[in-house]
Amino acid sequence: MALRNHSTITEFVLTGLSDDPRIEALLFVLFLVIYLLTMMGNLTMLLVIRTDSHLHTPMYFFLSNLSFLDLCFSSVTVPKLLKDLLSEKKTISVKGCLTQVFFVFITAGTEAFLLSMMAYDRYAAICHPLLYGQLMSNQLCVKLILASWGLASLNSVVIVLLAVNLDFCEAQTIHHYTCELPSLFPLSCSDISINIDILICSILLHGLGTFLPVFFSYARIVSTILSISSTTGRSKAFSTCSSHLVAVILFFGSGLIRYLMPTSGSFLDLLSSLQYSAVTPMLNPLIYSLKNMEVKAAVKRTFGKYLQYFK
Repeated sequence: MALRNHSTITEFVLTGLSDDPRIEALLFVLFLVIYLLTMMGNLTMLLVIRTDSHLHTPMYFFLSNLSFLDLCFSSVTVPKLLKDLLSEKKTISVKGCLTQVFFVFITAGTEAFLLSMMAYDRYAAICHPLLYGQLMSNQLCVKLILASWGLASLNSVVIVLLAVNLDFCEAQTIHHYTCELPSLFPLSCSDISINIDILICSILLHGLGTFLPVFFSYARIVSTILSISSTTGRSKAFSTCSSHLVAVILFFGSGLIRYLMPTSGSFLDLLSSLQYSAVTPMLNPLIYSLKNMEVKAAVKRTFGKYLQYFK
């Protein structure tokens, strides 16, 4: 992919999260802890789901893919953020910036599709328990994962092409801690009106295309749960999907705020980006394990084996 029209500017300057060295030192410690917890939590989920046969079901197959995506998503932005927090000058090359944009979109886009599939999985389990094995076969689960990566990749290529053809003449300061198109577009001296329209259409199509299945799945789930006469049964059914619902709200809420709200370089812009790219990947393993007795039991079995092995 040829990067034409970028000869005037070869790199961008990121404003980061702060210009106060003391605050940057505190932020470095904070985000280092967040990143390490993200790595540990998601790697633990991958290990436990992989090794424990009790978790070899469609729900945990999707959850293991979510953990892998969270590892990738967090690694796209957080290591660069940590480096910049220790650097006096925060710069990124044009090629590096566009590469970061691509991987942010492909990981976030795939995660949106995955959360949608997980909602359908919960719908099939709660609303059609007797047909669950047929509705969520192993072959279908694999095809859904491959399709999510394929569609997200296609969308990412379209998004990056919007930026590749822009001219960046004089302004080179990105008022953000990472490269994101809403912050990149204002730096261009080209006419970006069409690019912004395409970006908004792409976000709406992708966002609504993944969020609407979540909405309709949960509408049917709530209807089914409310028809259950047993209080214990209702409570158990709600507990199986509450974790996923929290993950959906955190991811879609912060993502849509970031890409559909006008870019202002404000604290809200930074906060929404940090929420879906750094905080949510850290929280997902906790969300899915704290209230899930199967995961807790699997963790004890898995690490119990390793402890016995080393004794």
